[in-house]
Amino acid sequence: MLKPMTWLAKLLYWPLKPLVRCKIVPEPVAENLALDPKQPVFYISRTASSSDLATLARVCHKLGLPDPMDPVQLGNTTLSRTIFLEQPRVLWGSRASTDALQQGLALLQAHQRDPNFSAQLIPVSVLWGRAPGKEDSVKSMLGESESPSWLAKLFIVLISGRHTLVRFSKAVSVRQIIENATVNEDTAHKLLRVARFHFYRQRLAATGPKLPDRAALFNSLLASDALKKAIEEEAQSKKISIREARAEALKLLEEIAADYRESTLRVGDRFLGWLWKKLYSGLKINNGQVLTDLVQKGHEIVYVPCHRSHMDYLLLSYVIYHQGLAPPHIAAGINLNFWPVGTFFRRGGAFFIRRSFSGEKLYSAVFREYLSQLFSKGYPVKYYSEGGRSRTGRLLQPKTGMLAMTVQAVLRGIDRPISLVPVYLGYEHVMEVNTYLTELKGSSKKKESIGGVFSAARKLRDYGYGYVNFGQPISLNAFLNQQAPDWRASIETADTQKPAWLNPAVATLATEIMQRINQAAALNSINLIATCLLATRQHSLTRQELTTQLEFYRNLQHYAPYHPGVTLPEGSVSQWIDHAINLKKVEVSQDSFGQIIQLTPENAILLSYYRNNVCHLFMLPAILATALLQHPGLTKVQLVNICQLLQPLLQHELFLQLEHFNDYISQVLEQLQKHQLIEAQGQSLQAAPVQQAGHFMLELLAHNAQDVLQRYAVVLNLLQLHSPLTRADLEQQSHELAQRLSTLHGISSPEYHDKQLFATLINALREAGYCTSNDQNELEATAILLPLQQTVNGLLRADVLQTVLSIVKKKV
Repeated sequence: MLKPMTWLAKLLYWPLKPLVRCKIVPEPVAENLALDPKQPVFYISRTASSSDLATLARVCHKLGLPDPMDPVQLGNTTLSRTIFLEQPRVLWGSRASTDALQQGLALLQAHQRDPNFSAQLIPVSVLWGRAPGKEDSVKSMLGESESPSWLAKLFIVLISGRHTLVRFSKAVSVRQIIENATVNEDTAHKLLRVARFHFYRQRLAATGPKLPDRAALFNSLLASDALKKAIEEEAQSKKISIREARAEALKLLEEIAADYRESTLRVGDRFLGWLWKKLYSGLKINNGQVLTDLVQKGHEIVYVPCHRSHMDYLLLSYVIYHQGLAPPHIAAGINLNFWPVGTFFRRGGAFFIRRSFSGEKLYSAVFREYLSQLFSKGYPVKYYSEGGRSRTGRLLQPKTGMLAMTVQAVLRGIDRPISLVPVYLGYEHVMEVNTYLTELKGSSKKKESIGGVFSAARKLRDYGYGYVNFGQPISLNAFLNQQAPDWRASIETADTQKPAWLNPAVATLATEIMQRINQAAALNSINLIATCLLATRQHSLTRQELTTQLEFYRNLQHYAPYHPGVTLPEGSVSQWIDHAINLKKVEVSQDSFGQIIQLTPENAILLSYYRNNVCHLFMLPAILATALLQHPGLTKVQLVNICQLLQPLLQHELFLQLEHFNDYISQVLEQLQKHQLIEAQGQSLQAAPVQQAGHFMLELLAHNAQDVLQRYAVVLNLLQLHSPLTRADLEQQSHELAQRLSTLHGISSPEYHDKQLFATLINALREAGYCTSNDQNELEATAILLPLQQTVNGLLRADVLQTVLSIVKKKV
């Protein structure tokens, strides 16, 4: 016999259809649940509600899952398929309890009687809307979202029904529960307590913590000891009153703080859903399950993505929202705080940060206190450790300010675990790429404005695919345990004294984040085709040659992966090429021999940006190819030694990190042999004969390392032959020499003579001990520099090496 609630749910099934639109997570549900079709399925949900049950039934029918309204027969026992933990609130009188305890106990006992049963219990959250609610607000008819009365639920369905989230969690094996416990009421109680806490975490993850009143938040921040002290110091240093200094601090809070509003998220979701369909062929999201796993464990998440485009702000928040999680508060550059974009961003969770805190003690204190407040209340946060957008397509050297403040927030005694989630963002077209290239050529950066927004909007077209790959998270607590085992001893003095271990630990953490971002790189048709075509003198290949090289690169990354987190594009190689043609990234010409795929001079420069997104994935294979082209007959041991010698520099510049270095080199060499790019003669290896296609393919692969090796040669030869040099002189001379090389040898990569790359290389050389500073603060070569210089020189083409040496020797 059906219960009254089930009858009502059946009656509501069709009337609710036009009122309810569900976002179902995770996707695809069937793969994530991994259910055994031979065993019975039960659902457990929070509140007994006919509208929830009808909605769940519709979703289950859509997914091909068992109907939650159907009873389940276990031997001689008939049980409801869906267990509800609590009854809804009532308009008057006391609220009745559910029969969840009896149902749970009966389910456990049925398994105890029959060892063949192994029911699968699926927790399901049905959330109507994603509003977190307000702190200290008086609960109204609509405000009680946990278990509203039938009248409140009617209004909730009408208002929020089209923003419903249905989240399926991993199924729990009932058999495993009874194997580890005695079957009695205590076990059933424990199961229900765990379920209640699970649903609390699910709601918190989907909506975020309740929002404070903005004025009350500012007053509480201004009343903190740290800000009181900063305000007093500001008043003394500027000879103003405490009241005036406090007003200045309040003004800074208004400038910085987000004004998060769920209504803005709803509007933004609709707008962005339309925008992505207009801009992209689709969005590819990988490893989103890592977020769900962290939420299940109660972790607070800090998202740390790479920064390619202004689109990053919108894209990542949109993806997180559609993973069923609360969008994070976002650290955005103050340059984006212009009307009306700034207001929209602020209400979407953005808080604004100045490019520099230098000389702004009050600003620094206010910002630090605000960020600490976000962490202490449990809001997810997102910031870019690079500080700004990459103009070259490579990862930039990280800025450590935000990371340091995150660690300091932990030192204030936050009792929840915090995990940093690196995120790789990739595009087949970056809207600002033309601007980046003009800036690399010396043009000044244009200030963002509403005019720039409208100008960009007029140019909207199909930009191919966008990629969001979540990397392996870093548990901040576990990281601190490793780097500074006694870090908890610093909690009491964190506000007054910075621990000595803080700066080195933060620097290590920043590097590890960048390495994990690169380990989650997304290969796509555009960056792979760019890698192939830019390796040729005329930036062109026959379609067959391009197809062969692309297939080789795909197999190389599949069978000798840089990291398991790297993703490969879907479809056939032929489809990749057609896709690039449709996006107008390449041109096609036809003659009697077939198609030629080529780049225009302008596109050749633009595509260097996308090649640079993934250049780290091919760098060591390219160095191996270069070594075998320049020095036939090297052994595997000699090749490993060359790569190990260069690794500290590559690790610093490209954030290379390989867990099993020698195994990776062996896998790459195996693939080179398998595809007949190299040949083995006893213990020695050499390039395929010149007349064979494999030799040409090896040259294309080797080209990926040429720009890097040439820059290394420039700096190493200058240091070896002309040190001591001031750092400024070394950077300037390296820049000028690289400019000369690019002119003489037709190198068109815009970043080839970028001063920042030389600064990064010089830092790497100092850290690795290849140079040191004398008493005059000049750089001098050390004894270990000579073998490195000779190795790098030996990897250059003869004509390039001759140019480098002839110019370096002329330097006075």
